Amino acid sequence: MSLTSHLSELRKKHETLSQQVEAEARSPGVDSIALTEMKKRKLAIKQEIEKLSASPAH
Repeated sequence: MSLTSHLSELRKKHETLSQQVEAEARSPGVDSIALTEMKKRKLAIKQEIEKLSASPAH
């Protein structure tokens, strides 16, 4: 997988998680543990995107 396609996939995952976090936060029976885990995964993906985007090979 090329770096560009990998970054594209990571961005898609980040956007999907973002939508899930928003939906979970709006739901009446918010599962705070699940919400926290989704936010952690979202942050990890964001950090990986930033790291790969800053790499000199890109």
